[in-house]
Amino acid sequence: MTFFRKLAAAAALSTTVAGAASAQTIVDIAAGDERFTTLVAAVTAAGLVETLQGPGPFTVYAPVNDAFAALPDGTVETLLMEENKAQLTNVLLYHVDDRLLRAAQIPAGSNYFKPVLDSERLCITAGAGGVTIADGTGEMANVIIADIVAENGVIHVIDKVLLPGTRPACN
Repeated sequence: MTFFRKLAAAAALSTTVAGAASAQTIVDIAAGDERFTTLVAAVTAAGLVETLQGPGPFTVYAPVNDAFAALPDGTVETLLMEENKAQLTNVLLYHVDDRLLRAAQIPAGSNYFKPVLDSERLCITAGAGGVTIADGTGEMANVIIADIVAENGVIHVIDKVLLPGTRPACN
């Protein structure tokens, strides 16, 4: 069993036991979906499981495993090291908004949104072709599944890991 799968299995077990008597939180949904094993491992390593099981509301832009695999070799392993916990936490908080934001609530065109990582901004563009998110590197993520509803918020599945950097320009 790989390191990621072990962390994800531990997180899934803890969230299953903790959430057995209630509806599913964002963490419960992610832990129960094989597409998010790397994300769950990262959330566990950063110590954010309890936070994201909290009352919210949260909007989480959740990268799939393939999005993490597309990062340069060694990036995920480096971020998961204990000495890089603060950096990992910042990357993860860049994927979280502390409001409930369903796809239909995203205004048409390009607009800045403030994630929980206060120092950064995302540029979210909604249009006929769907929803894209520009991160601090100027790269674009596509929302590939919108509005997975949890008891404490909503998940939008994305195809790229969002990375902080200089503020993206909305067109």
